[in-house]
Amino acid sequence: MKTTVDVLVQKYGGTSLQTLDRVRHAALRIAAARRDGSAVTVVVSARGSRTDDLLRLAADVGAAGPSRELDQLLAVGESESAALMALALTGLGVPAVSLTGHQAEIHTTDRHGDALISRIGAARVEAALGRGEVAVVTGFQGIDRAGDVATLGRGGSDTTAVALAARLRASACEIYTDVDGVFSADPRILPAARCLPWVEPGVMAEMAFAGARVLHTRCIELAAMEGVEVRVRNASSQAPGTTVVDRPDDRPLETRRAVVAVTHDTDVVRVLVHCRDGRRDMAPDVFEVLAAHGAVADLVARSGPYESEFRMGFTIRRSQADAVRTALHDLTASFDGGVHFDENVGKVSVVGMGLLSRPEHTARLMAALASAGISTSWISTSQMRLSVIVSRDRTVDAVEALHRAFRLDRSEPADATSLTSRRSATACER
Repeated sequence: MKTTVDVLVQKYGGTSLQTLDRVRHAALRIAAARRDGSAVTVVVSARGSRTDDLLRLAADVGAAGPSRELDQLLAVGESESAALMALALTGLGVPAVSLTGHQAEIHTTDRHGDALISRIGAARVEAALGRGEVAVVTGFQGIDRAGDVATLGRGGSDTTAVALAARLRASACEIYTDVDGVFSADPRILPAARCLPWVEPGVMAEMAFAGARVLHTRCIELAAMEGVEVRVRNASSQAPGTTVVDRPDDRPLETRRAVVAVTHDTDVVRVLVHCRDGRRDMAPDVFEVLAAHGAVADLVARSGPYESEFRMGFTIRRSQADAVRTALHDLTASFDGGVHFDENVGKVSVVGMGLLSRPEHTARLMAALASAGISTSWISTSQMRLSVIVSRDRTVDAVEALHRAFRLDRSEPADATSLTSRRSATACER
């Protein structure tokens, strides 16, 4: 950039722009940042439920999945938000220009509905900042190699904002939403959840993948790769929010709190695949189907080949189930098998650092759920996440039980006492 002024990227989500009063409130915040000396680039999502409304319209006329025309339609929501924000800023005496993904030169891969950003030119964004204007850019969208609109998937405006922040070498990327920051659990279902002042990027990426809705998973991955500092704040308050950044803790590493948060995901389906010919390893075929439809598998388990029957299980997002259902049914039928989709499940995860090195955390998770009378079927463990599948109607109960068991409502680190030691102490008291 030709200007030496610090660049700040702010992103406003749909709830932050739901009404015209909220648009005006966001415009006042943007104007204040500009008065403080920053060159401000703003990324906006579609207002309120606009994207869902457009999806319903598409379904009413027979749209059956991601396509060029659906992306053309969905892009309308962000374009509306960008123009309204530019008009609101102009009304405050702040020069502003709205830019679509095409005009901002946000180039993407060719996959409609779930495209990836490949590069950003941003010449018109830089020119606007150089003239002292606020550049208001549509999130969630770019252009593919054919010059057509391609959308980035739900939550993709976060990724647009981080990508622009990296391209413009911004001092920070502020994500404005309807909560005060990143919490130890979803505050909408658990009032005891605590706002976290900071979260490491790796932990935040795991939280986002495991169900924390506050940030798009890909935006955190991109921020970590590009060294972008992300701040999550409430658009309706002056709360300090949460900073996603690598930060050393002044406590010794192995006594630091290992568990940071509990997340939950009800947009999940358990898929069971089987083939009666146990000599046939269907796993490569199954993963090829998932990859072709952009479906990410989690909690994968399998048996065979070389048994009487090949079996494989995994979870995918409920929103991706329809896209792979027919393909998996066709695949298993051709190998004398079948596939079953179980939608009555939820995924609950404990997220942190060094969890696999501390087996007492897995024991505590299982004990807490058993004490609450919550049955678990599948469990997956790693250094950063412990995930279990529970009945869908017990998902919130599981979040409450685990949040309480790991004492995440407290700011001080959980003690390092093992589950075994606590049980011995309890036995002595008896």
